[in-house]
Amino acid sequence: MSPAPDQAAIAAEILRQVQAVGPSRSVSPNDIARALAPGEENWRPLLGQVRVVAIRLAREGRIEVLRKGKPVDPEAEIRGVIRLRIAGGAGETP
Repeated sequence: MSPAPDQAAIAAEILRQVQAVGPSRSVSPNDIARALAPGEENWRPLLGQVRVVAIRLAREGRIEVLRKGKPVDPEAEIRGVIRLRIAGGAGETP
């Protein structure tokens, strides 16, 4: 098994994917983890790290964390299913 990616690699993948889909779409943290650790179950342990880095990027104003299609305050406790979008995005998310 290869070593787990560091926070810089996770941040780079988050930014790459949200930029690739554009401001009117969002990506799942699962997609980020799967891209970093391909394989049947290798990606699941990364989900916690992906969330932590995503929240940090949201606090920096680089991305938005969405719950039920709406941006949430990254300073608040974020629970449940989230999606990620480039900062300044608008419209409905899948």
